[in-house]
Amino acid sequence: MRSRCLRMTVVLLLAAVASANVLAAPAKKSAAGSEAGWKAGAAAAKITPRQMMWMAGYASRKKPAEGVAQDLFAKALALEDAGGRRLVIVTLDLVSVPRTLRDHVERQCIEKFKLARESLLMNASHTHCGPELKRAAYDASQVEPGRAAADEAYMEQLRSTIVDCIGQALGRLAPARLDYLHARAGFAMNRRRPTDRGFANAPNSDGPVDQVVPVLRITDDKQAVRALLFGYACHNTTLSFYQFCGDYAGFAQQYLEEELPGTVAMFMSGCGGDQNPYPRGTIELARQHGRTLATAVRAALETVPKPLAGPLATAWREVELEFAPPPTRDELLLFAAGKPSTEQRHAKTLLEQLAKDGRIRTTYSYPIQVVHFGDDLTLIALAGEVVVDYSLRLKAELAGSSVWVAAYSNDVFGYVPSRRVLAEGGYEAGGAMLFGRLPGPFAPSVEERIITPTLEMARRAHP
Repeated sequence: MRSRCLRMTVVLLLAAVASANVLAAPAKKSAAGSEAGWKAGAAAAKITPRQMMWMAGYASRKKPAEGVAQDLFAKALALEDAGGRRLVIVTLDLVSVPRTLRDHVERQCIEKFKLARESLLMNASHTHCGPELKRAAYDASQVEPGRAAADEAYMEQLRSTIVDCIGQALGRLAPARLDYLHARAGFAMNRRRPTDRGFANAPNSDGPVDQVVPVLRITDDKQAVRALLFGYACHNTTLSFYQFCGDYAGFAQQYLEEELPGTVAMFMSGCGGDQNPYPRGTIELARQHGRTLATAVRAALETVPKPLAGPLATAWREVELEFAPPPTRDELLLFAAGKPSTEQRHAKTLLEQLAKDGRIRTTYSYPIQVVHFGDDLTLIALAGEVVVDYSLRLKAELAGSSVWVAAYSNDVFGYVPSRRVLAEGGYEAGGAMLFGRLPGPFAPSVEERIITPTLEMARRAHP
């Protein structure tokens, strides 16, 4: 009996050792990430306006902000591979990245840090509770005294703060390990509901979604998490009140930094042009969605990581998107003579363009950025408020590899519909163009003019 017990003990011990080896296998495999020669540095800077400016995102607002519910931040993540190739990702708790802002920061990065254009990625969280970044009024006489001056003063401060933040991140480059992980969060829902009168801005539980939460984890040589870059494809629009706030994306970053001291948490918007957080409307719901997203990131950290071995390869290309033929001059004059409306103001804007330039613009120069982390991860950054079809299609056509598709990057000028959305019509298809200075809508060629070069860039041979 004693001999049988002894043999059983030996068997159990051998089984325990084998089990321990199996459990340790992923950690051993992922150790390759620490041998890839990466360096990383992160920094954050507060960009909450010092005065109660007008807010961006909703045309219905009638007054400036009245307080601060949560501070806004600019954050920078600097990465360098073993060959000295660099990438800087900047995330902003703002409604957009105006092209003028991107151009200024880019010039400063080239001059001060020798950072190439294709090695700078700027992304906006698209909170609608941030400051106005450019005067959107069609008639200067409608702008309150001092509003334009306040906008420009803030922009000057913002430009300087972002460049300083990038410099700090680059100055903190130190040996690091990079891992890619992902999970899911379920509060994003398609917001294009079909009705008898077209597509309404309302929850559509049967519409397409992309609820993946991609995560890039940066750990130092002591295995401490130093930065978390994570994304989600959903409008950052739980709130519409008169207080500055990062909305759900801001709360998700806040919760992760509170739970992981010493970590810089950064949110990168995905293809959420036709997605909304539901339910919505209160700060309690914004906190709830932020908690849900932060929990998804923490869940991703529990999975087996994919270590990124490098090298870095960055690419940038600009393509010309075609607009649909604009109204004739006579048609614009007819609209302009009508009752005050968004259509009337837009017609006046196009008539001004016609008088000044002799024509109405027919194309828009659209930036596409692709970053390869060796063969392990492809990060695609698209400009504008891109609908979810682009993310779903790119992931399907690049199946077999890890693909992360961000939108709201480098130039947030308006909506980018797919061919499907364009044919269906509605706000994202062209209705939103009435609130800006572009002729709109885009021509049916818009999807292929973006997808084709993006796939070419994503599929090219790695160095």
